[in-house]
Amino acid sequence: MSLLKNVGTIGGLTLVSRLFGFARDIMLARVLGAGGVADAWQLAFQLPNLFRRLFAEGAFASAFVPLFNRHMGEDESAARRFAGEVLAVLLPILVVFGAVMMLAMPWVLWAFANEELRGDARTYALAVTMGRIAFPYLMFMSLATLMAAILNSLSRFAAAAAAPILLNICLLAALGWGALQPASEATRAATGTYLAIAVSVSGLLQLLWLYWFMRRAGFRIPRLAPKITVRVKEMGVLIVPAVFGAGVYQISRFIDLAFIRGLPDGSLTYMAMADRWNQLPLGIIGIALGTAILPALSRYISRKEDDEAVRLQANAIELAMLLTLPCAAALFITGFAFVKAFMEGQAFTPEDARTTGMVTSALVVGLPAYVLVKVLTPNFFARADTRTPVYTAAASLVVTVAANLVLVPLIGVVGLALGGAIGAWVNIALLGAILARRGHFRLPARVLWRIGRIALATGVMGAALMVLMPLVTPWLDGALVMRLAAIGAILGVSLVSYGGACVLFGVLDKATVERLMRRQS
Repeated sequence: MSLLKNVGTIGGLTLVSRLFGFARDIMLARVLGAGGVADAWQLAFQLPNLFRRLFAEGAFASAFVPLFNRHMGEDESAARRFAGEVLAVLLPILVVFGAVMMLAMPWVLWAFANEELRGDARTYALAVTMGRIAFPYLMFMSLATLMAAILNSLSRFAAAAAAPILLNICLLAALGWGALQPASEATRAATGTYLAIAVSVSGLLQLLWLYWFMRRAGFRIPRLAPKITVRVKEMGVLIVPAVFGAGVYQISRFIDLAFIRGLPDGSLTYMAMADRWNQLPLGIIGIALGTAILPALSRYISRKEDDEAVRLQANAIELAMLLTLPCAAALFITGFAFVKAFMEGQAFTPEDARTTGMVTSALVVGLPAYVLVKVLTPNFFARADTRTPVYTAAASLVVTVAANLVLVPLIGVVGLALGGAIGAWVNIALLGAILARRGHFRLPARVLWRIGRIALATGVMGAALMVLMPLVTPWLDGALVMRLAAIGAILGVSLVSYGGACVLFGVLDKATVERLMRRQS
């Protein structure tokens, strides 16, 4: 399949999942509000979810896929045995780590909880309970990631991209129960507990879902005794640095949790809600591109087809900028409108919406950089080089912490989002410079010129939205139909202005579409 088709498959199903996620967060804001039980739930959920994104989806997939593809090129039976060896070692590690974390949950949460949460004994105890119930999600999803990596390596992307929909369906079921109950602190506490149960149940369902599709694809993982073989050791050497190289965005979220300790109640919820808007284009574009190009890139590099590898990565960067720059600009200008239109109401106050909108605008400053990290790091991973991204990620994290130390005292939780964005751009600058210096990849002048025209088209769209916003902002305080009319106007002006500018400046033409649709060998 072509890059555009692969990204379309992954991104389209991710879009469905993100839409379910939006419905979930809208209900979450209205049922739990911000602060108190809402912050306790966000903390309990983010711990296993951050570990999943950092270790399972980030480091594990980055280390596993190139090695798996190498063994598949030799002999499918070798690939099966490699997967069995990895599973045999992975499962006991997950069980032991999960048990330790569940026992240590009171102290683990204490390290990240803010002063208000730690001072409320009842809510803190609820957070510990929710954290323990939800933490098995990490084990289920780590095993599911192994199966997803196998399916992606076989160019079967749909099942893995669709799996997160099950998480949001389970969470919506728990929130639906809460929305039907009388509003009270007891209802919010019970809803939080049901949410934690739903998280773990969804992890099990996703594992079974991917296992079924893997078997349907004709691939079976043999059952082996745990043993540190040469191949497992090779993957272990790759996976440790890959934690930092592939997971800079998630590591920055851990840093955010540490800084949020000193911020007012509700800050954790504001950051989580804003991140939902940032994750929409990041998941649809960035993760889809990274997932789609890693198997093909590793095959090209292993066969020493350098021209094809450069072509694939250049196309991925161009496609990333074509889709990401307008998303970032639109959310920067209109983020508050989306938060106010969809989330404000009931327990989520106008002040909550205002702060979340400001955090969203700051967070999306780094959106193109977060996406480009997903596109550039596969170039290193495909060469079994997981160390270099560690160094660049470490440098960007130092910049992030320094920026947080300056910005958080000045602008609070907004400073956290802005500091992470600054660090992400530093990471991209270093990754690009190292690839160019080693001769592994240099952005062709043709693509640089096209990105310049994409930026110009984005500027036209931004100017149109700046003119529109004063006209539609009063509608956001009206009834639901008026709010939806405001959002419709924003989307319509964005699409028409950006699409028209792209055609006018020659960004979209028949040759570009044919190049992006070119089938990967």
